[in-house]
Formats: sequence, C-alpha cells, structure tokens
Amino acid sequence: MATEDVDLRFADLDAWPLTSAMEAMWEGQLAAVAAIGHALPSITAATEAAQAALGDHGRLVYVGAGTSGRVAVQDGAELTPTFAWPKERVRFIVAGGYSAFVTSIEGAEDDIDDAVAQINAARLTPHDVVIAVAASGTTPFTVAALQQAGSCGAVTVGVANNPGTVLLASAKFPILIETGRELIAGSTRMKAGTAQKVVLNLISSGIMLRLGRVYRGMMVNMQPTNAKLKRRAEAMVAQIADCDPSHAARALEQAEGDVKTAVLLALGVTRTEAETILKDGDGNLRRVFAELARDRDSHSDSHPKAPAARKQGGAVES
Repeated sequence: MATEDVDLRFADLDAWPLTSAMEAMWEGQLAAVAAIGHALPSITAATEAAQAALGDHGRLVYVGAGTSGRVAVQDGAELTPTFAWPKERVRFIVAGGYSAFVTSIEGAEDDIDDAVAQINAARLTPHDVVIAVAASGTTPFTVAALQQAGSCGAVTVGVANNPGTVLLASAKFPILIETGRELIAGSTRMKAGTAQKVVLNLISSGIMLRLGRVYRGMMVNMQPTNAKLKRRAEAMVAQIADCDPSHAARALEQAEGDVKTAVLLALGVTRTEAETILKDGDGNLRRVFAELARDRDSHSDSHPKAPAARKQGGAVES
C-alpha cells in the first residue's frame, strides 16, 4: 500500500534543515488536497444519494479507527453547531469506543466483533447513511462495520487512500483519494488525513446545502448560542431581509433565535404565518422565497405573506 511505503525522496527528511523539511511537508499537504479533484464525481454521487436517503429521520453514521476515526468524529461533531443538525441524527462507530476519540486504543482496529456489535446496536435503516473512512482501505474494524451496515440496507460510503481495497469494494459509493506515499512512511495523519478531512467536509456540507440549511452562502440553521453567534445571526437576518440591524435584532428575539423565522418576521410576516410557510417549504428559504414571489405576482393585492410595498420586500426575490 502506497500509504505505508517509504518515499525515498524523503528518506533523510530528519537530517534536512527544518525550513526545507517544513516546505516539503507543506507541499505534501497541497498535493493531498489536489488529489481530491479526481474523485469529485464520486463524492458528488455519494452526497446526492445521502441527501435523498436521509429524509426527516435518517442519520449520518461515521465509522473509523485511529486517525481516520478521529477525523470522522471531527466532521460529525461540527454538524450540530454549524447546521443545527439534530444530535440524535449523527452517530459515531469508532474502534475502541468513545475513549478512542482522544486516546489511541491499541488493537481496537482489528476487533471485527465489536464493529458488528456497534452497527447492530445502531439499528440501521435504509434512511441511514454510513460513511466509513480508512486510509489503508483494509482496516478490519472499519471494513466489517461497513459490510454489516450494507446488510442492514443503509447507504454505504467508503473513503480510502489506496486503490483496489476491500473497503472500497464493500461500499455502495466508493471514494478513492490517492494521496500516495507519506513523507513519514505510514503517518496517515498527514496527507491521507488531510484529504479525508476535506472529503468529509465536502460530503456533509453538500448534504446541508441540498437540505436547505444554507442560504446565499450563510448557515441559516445555526443556533445563536453565544454572543458571537448572536451577532452573526443578526447580521444574516439584516442582510437577507434587507433591514437595519436593530430591526433584525428585534425579529431574532421574537423568533427565539431562529434565523429563518426571524427573516420572515423582519419582512412583516406574523409568527404563525412564518412557521406555516417554513413548514410548507421544508425549511428551505430559497424555496420559500420563490413561492412567496409567485404568490405576490399572482395575488399582489390579497396575499398577506408577501409585503411587496415594504423596502425589505426586495429580499423576497430568490
């Protein structure tokens, strides 16, 4: 496996001047990111399948061991604060259990029985999406977990850094990122880990885009749980509704921190109407605004939810 092989160009890396070594390692990181380009079609296909399967109740399940497991946990852990993805809809299947998030558990990656047990405990359905990550593509725990998830009917995505591996063969949606030899042989926390992090970012962010949790480049499902996020939420409301900051702040307070609801309140919609509109539009602001615009054009004199005369009404255009 390339990720385990020694790269003779860097056999004396430890003897190089530190400036040269740093430059070489930096260039390795750039090469790792560049390697993802070839896999964009497969990444896109996996993302589309995941979004279609999740529905209203499906879960994102991350599987991994060692470095790959911790990279996967990092991606999944960010979904709730960034996109308000429900905590109960993300799960981690990691070799060695939760203690392995911060500590290396020797031998855990070979425990096939634990992998199967953790998958069975998750009670997967066809609405669940299982993303398994392993640089080698052969890690017994990760492979066994993915195969068991497939037998449960879940959508399975495999991410590996070596071609022709069992993890990729076991996944319904295989994603190969050929990062090649590491500058420090076998240290897949470097090039392979960087590429894995980017791929997972793309998949999870792409899912949230398609689920309407992003609007005009803003994370409109974000919950303002601290002062910084409250300021960010107010700025989003002001920008989308085209209103002054104080008006946005009042709307956000009335909406109890919900950005999407606050936008509609700022546009003159009542709280009850806003909740109905968002429910009908599956919480997708772009879809909501398109519908409001159509209603305004058809019933400009009778539709109470599309205040065309207001200055903020310009924001209703999708």
